[in-house]
Amino acid sequence: MATITSNANWEAKAATPVHTNNLLGKWNVFMESQSDRIMLWFLISLLFQGVLILPVPAILIYYTNAPVGVLAITLALFFANIIAGMGGAGIKALLWIFAVSIATHLLMILIFMI
Repeated sequence: MATITSNANWEAKAATPVHTNNLLGKWNVFMESQSDRIMLWFLISLLFQGVLILPVPAILIYYTNAPVGVLAITLALFFANIIAGMGGAGIKALLWIFAVSIATHLLMILIFMI
């Protein structure tokens, strides 16, 4: 019986340490440390978005005459979060969607309230 064998004699070298002194590196380390708490982060993001973020378009449209596109952006981010959490996305994808949603809504509040 013919089997495929590898004749490579490579020596394993220690990996060079990754410096995480920048903000993105620290964010990645934090996300990787939270991988065992993915369900908790999914529930936190759903509660946070349902209680604090979903009323934002109603307030912006009613009080500041913001365009209806604000509602479309909010619902797209909300359903992206639900699909990512229930679809089995990784912790990095879930936390990135949550962070982008918070940043987007804070930016919308700043744009239409000022």
